[in-house]
This record gives sequence, C-alpha cells and structure tokens, in this order.
Amino acid sequence: MKQKTIKNALLSLCLLFSGLLFAQKSVNGTVTDADGVPLPGATIVVIETNEGVSTDFDGNYSISAAEGTTIEISFVGYESQQVVVGADAVYNVSLVEGNALDEIVVTALGIKKAEKTLTYSSQTVSSENLTQARDMSFANSLNGRAAGVEIRKSSSGAGGSTRIVLRGNKSLSGDSQPLIVIDGIPMVNNRGNQPGVWGGIDEGDGLSQINPDDIENITLLKGANASVLYGSQGANGVIMITTKSGEDGDAKVTVNSGVTFESIISIPDLQYNYGAVGADKNSWSTTPGNYESGYAEDFFQTGVNYINSVSVSGGNSKTKAYFSYYNTTTDGVMPTFKYQKNNVSFKQSTKLLNDKMTITSNIILTDEKTHNRTPSGYYLNPLVALYTFPRQMDFNDFMTNYQSLNANNVMEQNIYANYHFLSNPNWVLNKQPKDDRIKRAISSLNINYQLSEKLSFQARASYDYSNKTYEQQHAATSNPTNTGENGRWDYKRLNDELFYADGILNYTDNLTDDISLTLIAGASIQHQQYGVGVSVSSGNDGKLFYANEFNFQNLPTNVQVNSALSSRVEKQALFGNAVIGFKDYLFLDIAGRNDYASTLALTGNESYFYPSYGVSAIISQMVTLPQAISFFKVRASAASVGNEVPFNRINPQNTVTAAGAVNRNTQKPFTDLKPELIETTEFGIDLRFLNNKIGVDLALYNIKSTDQFLSLSAPSGSGYTTYFVNAGEIVNKGIEMSLTGRIIEKQNLSWTSTFNFTKNTNEVVSIHPDISGLGTGGGDAVQSRFVAGGSIGDMYIRMHKRDTQGRILLDDNGTPLSTDHELAGNAEPDFSIGWANNFTIGDRLTAGFIINGKFGGEVYSHTETMLNGFGVSARSGAARDAGSVSVNAATESSGAAVSSADPVKWYTALGDRNGIGEPYIYDRTNIRLTQLSIGYNLDTSSLGIPIEGANISLIGNNLLYSAEAPFDPEVAMSTSRSNQGIDNFNLPSTRTIGVNLRLTF
Repeated sequence: MKQKTIKNALLSLCLLFSGLLFAQKSVNGTVTDADGVPLPGATIVVIETNEGVSTDFDGNYSISAAEGTTIEISFVGYESQQVVVGADAVYNVSLVEGNALDEIVVTALGIKKAEKTLTYSSQTVSSENLTQARDMSFANSLNGRAAGVEIRKSSSGAGGSTRIVLRGNKSLSGDSQPLIVIDGIPMVNNRGNQPGVWGGIDEGDGLSQINPDDIENITLLKGANASVLYGSQGANGVIMITTKSGEDGDAKVTVNSGVTFESIISIPDLQYNYGAVGADKNSWSTTPGNYESGYAEDFFQTGVNYINSVSVSGGNSKTKAYFSYYNTTTDGVMPTFKYQKNNVSFKQSTKLLNDKMTITSNIILTDEKTHNRTPSGYYLNPLVALYTFPRQMDFNDFMTNYQSLNANNVMEQNIYANYHFLSNPNWVLNKQPKDDRIKRAISSLNINYQLSEKLSFQARASYDYSNKTYEQQHAATSNPTNTGENGRWDYKRLNDELFYADGILNYTDNLTDDISLTLIAGASIQHQQYGVGVSVSSGNDGKLFYANEFNFQNLPTNVQVNSALSSRVEKQALFGNAVIGFKDYLFLDIAGRNDYASTLALTGNESYFYPSYGVSAIISQMVTLPQAISFFKVRASAASVGNEVPFNRINPQNTVTAAGAVNRNTQKPFTDLKPELIETTEFGIDLRFLNNKIGVDLALYNIKSTDQFLSLSAPSGSGYTTYFVNAGEIVNKGIEMSLTGRIIEKQNLSWTSTFNFTKNTNEVVSIHPDISGLGTGGGDAVQSRFVAGGSIGDMYIRMHKRDTQGRILLDDNGTPLSTDHELAGNAEPDFSIGWANNFTIGDRLTAGFIINGKFGGEVYSHTETMLNGFGVSARSGAARDAGSVSVNAATESSGAAVSSADPVKWYTALGDRNGIGEPYIYDRTNIRLTQLSIGYNLDTSSLGIPIEGANISLIGNNLLYSAEAPFDPEVAMSTSRSNQGIDNFNLPSTRTIGVNLRLTF
C-alpha cells in the first residue's frame, strides 16, 4: 500500500508541473574553442542549483537559469568560464586552453564533482557516442570507448542480456557484474535464465529495457574506491546512467527514426558431398554424391530492425519537462523471431520558494515482448538439425512438410531420425514457440532544498517494479526426450520490485583562502523482493489430459504448480564523504559507509563498515614543468568494501507449492556468515601535452577478494546435502590506459581520437583446505573449474594422450586415446584495445568509427565437435576426398608409428561430445570494425518548413572481424559466468547496416 501511494504521488506531481511547460524560455548558446571550433560534450552547470547539461555535437547548449545566477562552462583541457545571467537569453562562450582540469563529472550517488578532485579513475561516454550507430543493445556501444571494461553479448539477438565486468571477475560464487544506477538511484538489473550446454534461452536483463535515446551520458566508476558510497552493491563497480532533462525555451521536438538490416556473417564450414548410409542420422557415406548445398545459409533471413523515437523538451527558469516515446521492432535473422519494445518516459523539475527548493520527478514505463528467442545448446535448437541434416535427403521438402496428421487426428512431427536432441527446425519454431513479456515501471522523486549558501539537503525515493511472464508450448509428438505424449507446458509469472530512499546533507565551504571543504552525510534504506509468483512445467512425464491444450486446468495431478521463492531483502545504511582541498591543487578524499543487511541477521555480522581513502595532486600547479607538459596530475586511493550477501543462506526455509506440498530445505543454516571482502588499491596519473592536444590517463590497480561464499557437500548423516563456508581468495591486478588526441583542429576539419588499453590478470590464490577445486559449468568435453593457482575462466578439457615424442596415442583399433580433463586455456583475453574516432568535415559532414581488439585467451566449440561426429563438417569431407587423415600418431601397445587414419573412425572418435576436446580449442584473438557512421547535416533553410535541424546517417555495427576461431569468439553461449568462451550451436554472429534520420523542430 505504501509503495502504491508513492507511485500515485509521483504521477500527481508529474501532472501538476507539466502544465507549466508552455510558458518557458531558454538561456542558450554555443561553446567553442579559441579558433571557433565547436566543443561537443562541454559541461554547463548552474552553480546555485548544481543543475547541468552537456553541449551537443555542434557545441550548442540550453539550460534554465534565473537572472542573477551564475553558469560555469568547462571542458577537459580548457580553462572554465563563469557567466552571470542577465536579461539576455543567448550566451556564446569561447574557451581557452588551460592547465586546470575543471570538467564536472557525475560520481557515486549522482553527486557532481570537479574532475581534478577525483582520486580514482572514471570515464564518461556521451549520448552522441552511445547512439551514434544505433546498436540494438546500447551496452555494446561502450565497447572500445572505455578502458577496464569487458563486454560480451549473448547469441540470442535483440533483447538479449549483456555481460559487463569491470576490472576482472572477483567472486567464485557471486556475480561480478557492476551495479546499474539511473540518476543516482540503483535499479534492478536481474538477468533471467540462461542457456547451458543442453539448451535453453537467454531471457534478457534489466539493462536491455532502457531507452538509449533518453540517456544524457554514462559514467563508469570502475573500482570500489569510486563506488564505496553504494556499499556492497557497488563492490564490482558502478555504471552511472544520467538521463536527459527538459531544456529551457519553447517546446523542442526531436524525431529519431532508423532502420537497419541484419545478416549473418558466416556459418560453420560444411560438406555436401557425402550423405548417410541407409537410414542413419550421420552423413558417413564414403561415396561422393554432390548433394543439395546452400540450404543452411538460405535458412536464415535478412533481419530488419526499426528504431523510432520522439521527444519533447522545454521549460523556463522555474519549470522544465522532458517527454519521450521510443519503439523498437525487430524481425530477426532466425525465422519467426520477433521482438518489440515500447518505452515512455516523463521527467520534470520545478523550482519553488525563491528557487531554494527543486522538485524533480521521473517515470519510465517499458513494455517488452519477444517471440521465439533464439536458443543455444543441443535441445530445442533448430540449428542442430539444420547443420547435421543427412546430405542425401531433400531439406526443403523436410522443412515444408514438417508435420502430418497421425491416426489420433493430431499433427505429428516429421523427423528423419529418432534421436534425443534432433527436431525438425520448422517444428521447433512453429509447434514449440516461446513467448515472454515484461512490463516495467520505474518512478522516482527528488527534492533538493538549499538551506543556506553553504548547506543543502536532498531527499530521494524510487520504486522499480516489473512483471515478467514466460511461456513455452510444446505440441504433442514433439521430441519425447523432453515432452509428454500430449505435449508439455512451461509457464512462469514473476514479479520483481525495489524500493529505495535516501537523504543527503551537502556542505561546501572555503575555510581559508587556501583550504576548501566539502562534506556529505546521509542515510538510505532499500527493500527489494525478487521472483514473487508461480511456475509450472509439466515435463516429459506429466501427461496433459488433452493434447495441445496449454492451461492450468489441463495439468495432471502429478504436476506441481510451484510458488516461486521470493528473495526478500532489506538493507539500511549510513554514509559520509569529506573532500579537503589545499590551494586548488592538493585534495584528500575520505569516505565511509556502514551497511545493515537483513541477509546477515542472526549472525552478529549484520552491521559492517568499510572505508575509502584517496589523494590527488596537480603537479603542474605545484612546480614548473617543461613547456610541452600542459597538465600533470597524480592520484592514489584505497578502499575496503563487502560484496553482496546471497539471500536465504542463514536460515533457509522450506517452500510450499500452490497445491500445498512442502519442499524440504536441504541446506544447513549458515549462522556465522560474513560478507565477502574486497580490498582495492589504485594509483594513476593524468598527463596532458602540447597545449592539451594529447592526453594520457594511466591507472594501476590491485584488487583482493576474500571470504568467498562456497558451497560444499555436507557429511552423510547430517540431515543436509550442502553447507556453506567463507573461504578463498582472488586477486585481480591490472593496468588501464586511455590515450586521447585532438589530432586535427581547424575551422573546416577536426579529428578527435581515443585509444584504450586494458590488461587484467586474475588469480585464484586459494579456495578451501578441504577441496582442490570447484566445477562451475560447461559440460561434456569442456568444464569450467576454479583451482588454487588458476584463474576464473579456466577451461578444462580431455586432451589427446601422447607419448614422450608428442605423438598421439591410439588403441589397437586405431581410435585416439584421451587424458582426463586438463587445463587447456582461459576464456579471458590477455589484453584488449579499443580505438574510437570522430571527424567533422565542414559544416555538414561527420563520421566516426570504432575498432576493437582482443588478444589472447581461448574459446571452445561444441558445434565443431558435433559436426565432426555427424560427418557434416568440411574437414570430414576433405578427409574422405583424400582417403585418409594425416596424423602424427603411434599405437600405445606396440609403439608403432601411424601416419594416417581412417576418416570415419578418426572423426567419429573426435566427434564425441564427451570425448577429446583438444582440436576444438581456438585462440580468442580477434580484431574488428565494431562501428561505422557517416552523417550529413541537411540545409533545412531551403526546405520551407519549420525544421531547426536535420541529419541523415549511414550506420553499421559489427561490420567485419578477423579471428582464428570458426565462429565469432566475442559471442557467448550465455552471459552466465560459467559458460564464457563456449560455442554450442549459437546463433551466428551478425552485422547490421542501415540509415537513420534525426529531425529537430
């Protein structure tokens, strides 16, 4: 009831203040350098209210500021300027290059700070860069634009989840993904179910539901030093999203409309010359037949993505508002895949009480619908039968006649072999459809009151609610391995919700002419509840009463309707921060937070404190340096923070199904649980050369994670199957470098470039005295394991058994022998690079591109294994053409050398998914053209219609790449921690090419 009242109050405020929109006017202008070149991304802040905006690509800005207030304009590498607002409405500013770093950045809790005071590394990506090429997942647009960020997308297509890790994996059992924050307030970013080796779909995440056109900028707080004020939630870093606000002046309308066409880049190399023998499912004939080819490529269609949005912005010195509508509609490259997302947002702010009070409200509504998300893995995946179809058969007839009426008057699947993970692709797509829908509402209210010239108070509250429905219907006669005789029904309906509120006091003062002080003190409360609802799966044993009737009334009595377990957690906190400055070149930053977590209740550890300390010194203002050095800053910081404590560890409860059955808990209570501890140290420098034309930001860090949550098998007779301990230590060490350059700066030509370099080394120092290692996922030939002395991401596979000369050993039948699972590589790269570039040519033409590279690391392909086993891989066909496989081998019993092997015997042995995995480990190294855009600003004055601006752009994403692996090594089977670097009949990597039109009225 309380939460509904908050939502109703927020909506009422939005309606109350939106009526003031049409009486608004603006303070606006253009920010340029001394030569008149526009400065995009410059920051404009009203000092009295701390409200700010950024200039657009042409250096234009618009902000509300009452007469008599002061606006400050800053840009990295330039001296900031202050302008007192008078009667004029236009203030054009020309900045000169300087030695001070006065750029304003958004930090933890949404607090704005001067960049020169920061004692840690952070990077900001503007909205122009995020939406430059209109990627279907805006998180992918961070690739290459920031150092220290590892991003991998799933192979599920539009609406799929993205795995983001800042500065390495830090937990053996928890999630190493960062906290997502919108306008200073945490949001829910729960990831749905993920596919595994045997199958499944990626159910998306919260981040994919955001409208990228609403984002003003994204700031990455990469270490616990930067995010300590968010407590244990921020232990893995924070992604700060600042949304757009209303601009001063008459209503401004922006229409953004684009279409991109999506196509697969490549599929596995296949052979079409050899079919099956008789009714066999495998194509192991040795007689060439030159059968139908090309149908595997033809199965995929050209996908179409429509991205359309409209926003309205306006305001005056008292009130401003922003409204937007965003629609994405996708027909994917996989037939029948459809995705649609609708976003509506409304944000307003109003000043009251002689501008001392500012009230800001925001509401974001999302409706996301998906049909037939693309799976990975063996089961219910149309790509398995597509790739392995016996070559001598007619594939088009098989697809067209995928069903027929049987004697029971039920449509029956047409499948060529009764094999446990083979299904007709058209049957899976049409008779086993998957549908999900997510409805979400995020509302927030922010009240800021200026108590005095030096003291202000801010109170905020937000409510994040989502309703998720997932359903898959399996028609009768589907593959009996996972479907009952009359079909199968999988259904779940879940609710997630998060309520957050905080209050923050902010005090700023100059104690003397040389000493400045900023103090922050606050408290917060957060209540979250995840996974409330019901779920049901009739399975392959629960026979539905009537064929193809999918509802609760048709479930047999042996099928339980489960009440989904609710993860109800509350966290309270007190926090504070002090920044002391000396002569504007030496800064000390001290912060601390004390959390009170319900997940630690009854342990005596429910209250835990963690601090951070940092110092920054601007050397270039302390001593005289060579003229070539424009700016030199050093920084150092250290922090300790606890990582999130899992739900239901201390006193796990029995669960009750909707039918009244009790599922007994088998986990021993963990009564002395304590949070994981993450200790971080960071050192960095910021150097500017040649009048700030070249900049180098370098960071070195060391992160130690201890007291991991580990699950062990309980002793027999204890009455439990598992118990937990705090143990284990992980260390991440790394270096990050960001090199920026204003390479060309002329009136009619500019070129800016950013080069990012990241190297992270991860080590599992220890686990637990009683265990040598932990298995965490993978399956069959490849396994992910944590072993002391190893690294998170290590892959263990069965290798060829070899003699002392390195020769592959065979048994007496000529079959290659294998070892037990051995370390074969690690899924994480040795180092990564990103190179982002932007150009302006004259007044009309703009261009940009990003090149990304990953170097080192390994990936594994289950797909290649199975293609060999089925006899459909190109290499198996080439071996039959040659009559044998050339090998360097020996018979184990006799030691006799063997130089050739029978293709059928060799590849069926290597094609066992539980067999030797060594041939299917590939180097992850790849380099790619990630984004390309070419834009043209149209001359609207000649059109005779009231358009302020018009831009048309050609855009492309993931246009081409070079890699050793026969699949895209940057596309993961899933975004879960344990299945990184694994290909298992993943959707092939795709490229998008299209056009976008942006109109401003």
